[in-house]
Amino acid sequence: MRTAVTRVVGRRAALSKRALAAVGVVALVGGCTAQAAGSGGRQPSDPTGSTATADSDSGSGPSASDGKPSRTGAPKPSATHAPPRTLFAPGDKGTQVRELQARLRQVAWLFDGPTGTYGASTTTAVKGFQGKRGLPRTGTTDTVTWQRLLTMTHEPTKWELYASGGQPAAKPDPRCMTGRVLCISKTSRTLSWMVDGKRLLTVDVRFGSQYTPTREGVFHVDFKSRHHVSTIYHTPMPYAMFFSGGQAVHYSSDFAARGYGGASHGCVNVRDEGKIASLFAQVHNGDKVVVYW
Repeated sequence: MRTAVTRVVGRRAALSKRALAAVGVVALVGGCTAQAAGSGGRQPSDPTGSTATADSDSGSGPSASDGKPSRTGAPKPSATHAPPRTLFAPGDKGTQVRELQARLRQVAWLFDGPTGTYGASTTTAVKGFQGKRGLPRTGTTDTVTWQRLLTMTHEPTKWELYASGGQPAAKPDPRCMTGRVLCISKTSRTLSWMVDGKRLLTVDVRFGSQYTPTREGVFHVDFKSRHHVSTIYHTPMPYAMFFSGGQAVHYSSDFAARGYGGASHGCVNVRDEGKIASLFAQVHNGDKVVVYW
């Protein structure tokens, strides 16, 4: 009797082992291998229970900040977004800083004219702009701050970029290439002191209004007057160098204070007193003056 029972139990054990083996085969065939993310399967979990994700800075796909899926198709979670990247910071210089300053002027956060140097006033303006929009008041211009500023402003014009001067001088007129010449460009609003075709000094200048335009052409310095006062308008004209009737190159405190927001009565205004003083000392009566576009 015991022998019969033993045989039955043995047969049942053998059947159970075969059944378990069959289930194992089905499990291997039935899709338990890892699936690519985005194809309907889950990513495997790490030992701590958190879902495994690719490193945002691994270089295997787009950066976390662009919001695009990784190479495996898994979207980058917002928690892995990289911090905003700094574009401009205090101490930086260049044309892009000048554009930043011009745009800040458009939204009335900066009142000084663009200089191309990221100084204290620019830092203060950026902090104000950031704080108004709930951004961290760092004073540095990062990608988020810059994008917000772009949406609120237009591309600066040439004279918005150079509202306070510093613009590059235009190519000299051919008539400026020989002798001693005050070479004055209305296109770039600059005066260059040239000797035998060499540019020795350049200053920003301002001209007359449409009602009192500065005359164009070739002239010569008639006379110089260090402490001149206009007999018509009774205003000071220091370092005056007359070249066409009552029109002269001279220092203008109004130009120094207001920039291109004003105009002369036909004279060529210079706002850098140090440079006009140096120029006045070098120019002689009879030197050529060329005013051109």
